[in-house]
Amino acid sequence: MVIIVAKKLPDWLKQLYPFTPKTIDVGAGRMSYLDEGKSDKAVLMAHGNPTWSFFYRNVALALRQKFRCIIPDHLGCGLSDKPQDYAYTLPNHIANLSLLLERFPLKKIHLILHDWGGPIGLGALLPQPEKLGRVVIMNTAAFADTHIPARIRLCRAPILGELLVRGLNSFSWSATWMAVTRPLPRDVKRGFLFPYDSWTNRIATHRFVADIPTGKGTPSDTALAQIESQLLNLRKKDVLILWGGADFCFRKRYYERWLELLPEAEANLFPQAGHYLIEDDPSIVRLIERHFTKPDS
Repeated sequence: MVIIVAKKLPDWLKQLYPFTPKTIDVGAGRMSYLDEGKSDKAVLMAHGNPTWSFFYRNVALALRQKFRCIIPDHLGCGLSDKPQDYAYTLPNHIANLSLLLERFPLKKIHLILHDWGGPIGLGALLPQPEKLGRVVIMNTAAFADTHIPARIRLCRAPILGELLVRGLNSFSWSATWMAVTRPLPRDVKRGFLFPYDSWTNRIATHRFVADIPTGKGTPSDTALAQIESQLLNLRKKDVLILWGGADFCFRKRYYERWLELLPEAEANLFPQAGHYLIEDDPSIVRLIERHFTKPDS
């Protein structure tokens, strides 16, 4: 598999995202990823929907002098290819991430999770507990739950949902104001939307919504159940939970569920921060940096 440099970015985006993306062929297309820093200590950052590696730009800038930062764009997202006839399912996203990680001869990988990045990242690394280091969990779920907010259910509706998400860009665009409590600067908003500028390029945005596990026996339900069965193994890890309390989707009950599962984890609730909590409270980046740089206990 040949690694090639991804397409050139516009100058305004390069100011916010000063990285050199690379790509890996995962069979169905090329998956873009960042590989920043030269350390043998790695931090993998897994994003959700409808974000991309841009979500972690400030975390990467803070950590890359001390860690090797590996930040993929899931297939169909960000700067990755967006095949139109691909099954955008949780097992396939996990397989793509696992294939990427095989390229790196790393003995230990720290992990940052957000939104869909929770089950994808854990799905790839929980089966390799000897490789998994410290973990940061942010507004995600890796366990079964049948509650879906009404505005997301609308985006799952047959025909109408695809028209809203792919035709009108209602999911990605609305997230730039619904997922934050502080207005995003103009170019930051443009950065989140940059990869999702057409019907074709918004395919994964819709497919992620359609693939939300609801206990109906889909391949993604099965994959999620397997991940959930291994979550207690995180009690053996150093886990930091950071939670935006004003999230309209991953509400406080998800945070409380994580506290039940991981009672020894350090937990921080930010009542005024939304789903894109890093954008709402820059101090979160410092907490992440502290978590990974503190001495081993």
